[in-house]
Amino acid sequence: MSFSDLGLSAELLRAVSEQGYVRPTPVQKQAIPAVLAGKDLLAGAQTGTGKTAGFALPILQLLNETPASPGSRRMVRALVLTPTRELAAQVHESVADYGKYLPLRAAVVFGGVGITPQIDRLRKGVDILVATPGRLLDLAGQRAVDLSRIEILVLDEADRMLDMGFIHDVRKIINLLPRRRQNLLFSATFSDEIRQLSGQILHAPAEIEVARRNAAAELVKQTVYAVEADRKRELLSYLVGSGNWQQVLVFVRTKHGADRLARQLERDGINADALHGNKSQGARTKALEGFKNGKIAVLVATDIAARGLDIDQLPHVVNFELPNVPEDYVHRIGRTGRAGASGEALSLVCQEEFKLLAAIERLLKKDIPRVVAPGFETNFSLDTRNPNPPRSASPRSSHRPNEGAPRRQAGAGNGRGNGLSRQREPGRRG
Repeated sequence: MSFSDLGLSAELLRAVSEQGYVRPTPVQKQAIPAVLAGKDLLAGAQTGTGKTAGFALPILQLLNETPASPGSRRMVRALVLTPTRELAAQVHESVADYGKYLPLRAAVVFGGVGITPQIDRLRKGVDILVATPGRLLDLAGQRAVDLSRIEILVLDEADRMLDMGFIHDVRKIINLLPRRRQNLLFSATFSDEIRQLSGQILHAPAEIEVARRNAAAELVKQTVYAVEADRKRELLSYLVGSGNWQQVLVFVRTKHGADRLARQLERDGINADALHGNKSQGARTKALEGFKNGKIAVLVATDIAARGLDIDQLPHVVNFELPNVPEDYVHRIGRTGRAGASGEALSLVCQEEFKLLAAIERLLKKDIPRVVAPGFETNFSLDTRNPNPPRSASPRSSHRPNEGAPRRQAGAGNGRGNGLSRQREPGRRG
């Protein structure tokens, strides 16, 4: 099947072709016809499946086919709510790319930056608005945005919005919208809370799910490295240096831990930066851009980066610390193995994280292979059949942290020379 088989206009097909995309992904094959038919939609798909194009393309077509009432000021007709600033920016970029040959205007609003330029942009007229809930409510409170003409509402990463406590803001926003509208809800998982929310918002929705519940990306090679807690940073530096990894996304639990690990890696001779919620939007954008263009080899992130980030052909994800919630493991490793590309997810697991690992494997319904790096032997076992063998002394490695890990120069490789094939399908934007 090609995109032309989905009933998209010539302008959209041209834009899609210029992006280098040839075949729709499974979620796009099902979502695009349903949205074009005017149905509400409940869509479940693991990250990297192309869901952004799955709703952006049909929304652009619907709005273009039914222009706003003549003589009226251009007002927001489609609203996309996302949980994070980074995801909002990426969705807006996708909408702009796909709609470049249509006479429609899109804008994005989120916190962490000045509100005045966003107000000025809205006053000029916008058809499609991508927003985070908090900033949108701020704008609505200042009467800088009118949501009374919304025809289509999209809740993107709805499960993440619930996890981040945005449900009350979402409900406030929904109360500002007209009762008659098309509703699209996209979620990586279908929890009981998502089912409840969909029952309150959606009306006789089409339902699609292109991956089994909580499925980890099938093309991601998963490995657990058993390691003593106080040697995790040393092991990470060794793996990056010995493997000549050029692009690695590393997850930690706390903002302070992200900053500390990034500084330690820099001392080991590895270009690194941190990404978390306490950083200004400018610093977050700079860190992400440096990571994408190869100036930064290791991006250390909290779970703010676990969902929605569009990092092309990311080869490696490392769980420096396992998440407390097993589903977050799936979200994290979903940053690699996107849109048909292969990838590798490694978890550095100490004895204290044994129960967290066991919970993740119960969710996945499979065991993750264990390995021990040479020179990093442990005094414990992560074997579920014998998790706590008697401790015995093991030799400490003489490995130096920065050995084999030369500093990455600005403009160094960005992971594209790793033998991964580049498959051009619109799956890396959503």
